[in-house]
Order: sequence, then C-alpha cells, then structure tokens
Amino acid sequence: MMQMKEYKEVPQDVPQDDTVVRQPTSADAVRIPSGPENWMSIPVGMPNCPQGLEYLTALDQLLVSQKIEKLELLTGFETKNRFKIKNSLGQNVYFAYEESDCCTRNMLGRARPFEMKILDNFQNEVLHLTRPFRCDLLCCFPDCLNAVEVSAPPGQVIGTVEQVCTFLRPKFNIKNSFGDTVLHIEGPICPCKCFSDTNFKVLSANNEEIGKISKQWSGLGRELFTDADYFSVTFPLNLDVRMKALIFAALFLIDVVYYEH
Repeated sequence: MMQMKEYKEVPQDVPQDDTVVRQPTSADAVRIPSGPENWMSIPVGMPNCPQGLEYLTALDQLLVSQKIEKLELLTGFETKNRFKIKNSLGQNVYFAYEESDCCTRNMLGRARPFEMKILDNFQNEVLHLTRPFRCDLLCCFPDCLNAVEVSAPPGQVIGTVEQVCTFLRPKFNIKNSFGDTVLHIEGPICPCKCFSDTNFKVLSANNEEIGKISKQWSGLGRELFTDADYFSVTFPLNLDVRMKALIFAALFLIDVVYYEH
C-alpha cells in the first residue's frame, strides 16, 4: 500500500522505487502535504501507449507549478520557463522546460517561437511541444492565431492545439494526428481574474464538459511581481492517453498567450 509522506521542495536525487501501484485520482485528492520529494511509480502493462505516457493512464488530474526565476524577478530579464508537474499527492510526474533563445524571449515576448520538452523521472523526453512565431495582435489572420504541435514520442505527431478566431471567449480546438477536431477548450470572457481561479472548460465534440484547465490564484505578491503561475488540469480517467497529453499541452499554450506578461 502506498504511504503518504511529508513533502517539501528539497532538491535531491531521484529515488529508485520498483513498486508499481495505482496512483491516486482527483476523487482521492487532498491538500498536498509537505515532506520529502518523491516520484510517481510508472504503471506497467499499458499496450498501445507511447513510451513515457503510461503515467497518464492512471491519473485524471495534474498539478503544474512554474518555477520562480530569481534573475527574472530582480531584473525583468525574461528567462526560460520551467515547470514541475505532480499528481494529487504531490508526487513528481514530469518536468518541463522551454527551449528558446535569449533574443526572441526578450524582444518578442509572448509572440516568440519555442520548443517545450517534457521529461519523466529518468530524464527521458516523453512529450515535445512546438510553438511557431505568432504576431501579438488581436486579429484573425493565420499568423496571429496561436497553435502548438504535440509529439509523443518526439518526432511522432499525435495532434495539435489551435486557437479559434473569436472576439469574446477564448476558444481552442484540439485536433488528432489526422487533423480532425476531437475536443474543444472554452475560456471565460475575461481570462485574467484577481483573487480567484480562472477555468477553461474542456468540451467533447458534443459540447459536453469533460474536464478543465484551471489557472489558480497564487497570491497577490506572486501575481504582481512574477509570471510564475500555478495550474491544474483534469480529464476523465478512461480518456485516451493521447487526448490527455493534448489537453495537458494546451495548458502551456494558454499560459504563454494569457499569463506570460
């Protein structure tokens, strides 16, 4: 039986754990305790699942925290974004980091092109996100609508997340590798709220809500002086693992479009 441990952010080597157990879902979620850092055990026996995405088969919730960069906090100099991804018990699942050059980050801001690499606890890249340059204007020209291409494993495209032209609520389409729209994401009219969470609904092809991406209020100081955010993403436990990965990838696009300033 899995033992809950105290958790606190203390850098240390990744522990080796050969025990494979079913991981907790959002129905079991509790407030994340503090204690030693640990990693989620990888589920086994998952046929037709891209390597490294086995973790997602046992989860219906991910918690994402962006690392505060001290140089960025003190100087305003835009640095590469880095994220920790955990399950509902605070166990590490993935680590994500941005690949971009200094010039584009600081001159183009949220319009910049970048690559996002998502690694597992063995430092293997399991997801690769490619975001092309998009002009930072509120218009419906193709070069202004945001998109991200998702590969799992790297080099094998499983789908895309594409912004929809709209002048009210933010909307995105999630498409599979064949270009078919399989899911939708719809945000609030005002995606930036003070003192409360902001929810982007994940909708099926029939417009039924099946999950959500939440930008969580992280406190006045963190919100005012940093662009380091907290997110959570929920989806059905039995959803296809590739669709879970695409919903997860949409979180990073939403972050750079609406919360990068």
